[in-house]
Parts: sequence; structure tokens; C-alpha cells
Amino acid sequence: MAKRKNTLTRFLEDIVDDTKDFVDDLLDRAKDLETDVRDSVTDVVDDDEGDSAADVASLKASLAALQAKVDELTALQAKSSKN
Repeated sequence: MAKRKNTLTRFLEDIVDDTKDFVDDLLDRAKDLETDVRDSVTDVVDDDEGDSAADVASLKASLAALQAKVDELTALQAKSSKN
């Protein structure tokens, strides 16, 4: 194996090459992260759209049942206060 001469320009060249490799790796990871985040957000938004109508209907039914109970209790309280 031949020994390479270590000159100032070689040293600077190595630093620039290593820095370029580092930045390339960072950009690749950032692209992967951006893609993963975009996919996750899309999945969350798509999942919510399909279930929202069913959720609203369920909440309305629960609210109607609760309102009926409140009306019933109010009527019972009114009867007991008259006696």
C-alpha cells in the first residue's frame, strides 16, 4: 500500500468531501422524515373523514338520550316539589 502525501490541499479536500457526505446524509434523512410525516398526516386525515359521520350520528343519539333523561328528572323534581 502506497502512502499518500498529506498536503494542506489534501486535508482541505478531505474535509470538504466528508462535509458533503454528511450533508447528503442529512438531506436523505430529512427527505425520509418528510415523506413519513406526510404519509402519517394523510393517514390520520383520511381515517377521520370516514368515521366522522358515524361519530356525529352516535353523539347525536347519545345527546338525545341524555336530554330525555334530563327532561324525565326535571319532571320528577317538579312533581316532588309540588307535593
